[in-house]
Amino acid sequence: MPYITGEERRELDPAIDMLVAKLRQAPVEKIDGRLNYVISRLLAQLYPKGYFHYNRAMGVLASAMQEFYRRRVAPYEDVKISENGDVY
Repeated sequence: MPYITGEERRELDPAIDMLVAKLRQAPVEKIDGRLNYVISRLLAQLYPKGYFHYNRAMGVLASAMQEFYRRRVAPYEDVKISENGDVY
């Protein structure tokens, strides 16, 4: 988890909330493409050209993916295992 300070969150959250509200207005089949576009634009604008910076960006993406899995997907899977039984 990107454990940034409460002050940093308060600074960023209004812009994130506005973006989320805008993305939610799209039909469900367009949200993923639009989110990919937003993420790609953010990365392109924040990371300069060069392997060092590209590697940093890929690390941020990998960390975000792992954090999403750990905090959202794994608990969901645990509930489903308890409801339906484990595969093993």
